[in-house]
Amino acid sequence: MSVTREQVVEALRPVEDPELHRSIVDLGMLRDVQIEGGTVSILIALTIAGCPLRNEITNRVKGAVAPLAGVANVNLDFTVMTDQEREELRMKLHGDPGSTAGQGQAHGHAEGRAIPFANPDNKTRPLLISSGKGGVGKSSVTTNLAVALAAQGHTVGVLDADIYGYSIPRMLGANTDPVAIDRMLLPSEAYGVRCISIGYFVPEGQAVVWRGPMLHKALEQFLTDVFWDEPDFLLIDMPPGTGDIALSLSQYLPKGEVYVVTTPQQAAQKVARLSAAMATKVGLPVKGVIENMSWFTGDDGKKYELFGSGGGQELADELNVPLLGQLPLVQQLRAGGDDGHPIAAIAPESETGKIFHDMARMIAADNKPRKKFSKFLKVNG
Repeated sequence: MSVTREQVVEALRPVEDPELHRSIVDLGMLRDVQIEGGTVSILIALTIAGCPLRNEITNRVKGAVAPLAGVANVNLDFTVMTDQEREELRMKLHGDPGSTAGQGQAHGHAEGRAIPFANPDNKTRPLLISSGKGGVGKSSVTTNLAVALAAQGHTVGVLDADIYGYSIPRMLGANTDPVAIDRMLLPSEAYGVRCISIGYFVPEGQAVVWRGPMLHKALEQFLTDVFWDEPDFLLIDMPPGTGDIALSLSQYLPKGEVYVVTTPQQAAQKVARLSAAMATKVGLPVKGVIENMSWFTGDDGKKYELFGSGGGQELADELNVPLLGQLPLVQQLRAGGDDGHPIAAIAPESETGKIFHDMARMIAADNKPRKKFSKFLKVNG
């Protein structure tokens, strides 16, 4: 019995474009299906010429059609969408963010576009990961929390707002450049986490030398031109301190939640307090403290508190928020950041991996205590 065109189309309907995460049938990428005997020939329209995920699309299409009864061979050819088709696709998925210029607050060269994450109906929780100073592991924490949240079934994006010290693409292992479809930017992706960073747009080793007005425009474009697809969580890797970017993001993301990263060292804890103070001043809630580099376990099995102890808990107590976790100083965490293999992904059962996943669960639960009931509990009276 020969396979029918309708059967092939229905088999392809669950196949998603790996960047847009939508059915290739619903996106209009399936252009033709021809059947001759047991050979099925399929024509797919790629969004852009030189699509970096062409091989992945090939594997997904053949994997869906080949198992159908009556199919002996699957031939796949490609064409490319026209400019008009790309514009129509962008409008269908993302609208026209540029048309909202003037509806929001404009800073520097920014246009004052409407920020989707500021909309009360938007489901995304923006998590601003901040620190008072550099060198406390803020970006490493951001990367691994994002990976842990994604591993737990959430849709997650990361915006690398540390414009001058960008590092998220390398730490996440998101090495594929973003793809532009008309005026819509598809973020890079790794470990189920979408990522955008200025690091994709400057040559390797070149410093970003921008004043405030350009920074504001870049942040606005990252928040509006990028196809984030309304993720459950958008983690913002904040620059250290309390400068222009932190102020702009607090205004762009009025629903943002701030998480402060520090070390046990008293000096770091005191500076981290300034980051929390700024959040309070601009009306953003501080939801938790994360202490990094809490201890080092030697070959003798003993824990050595190289940077002292108590700084994270002291800061959490002062802010009246939970200390979400204490992360040890381990080589695998550092190496994973250098190689693009986050410890939360490659070693989730390690001591540090478990801590990241525990913190992700706490954040996802919004830190609210949950009542637990047991049928074995009885009230004597």
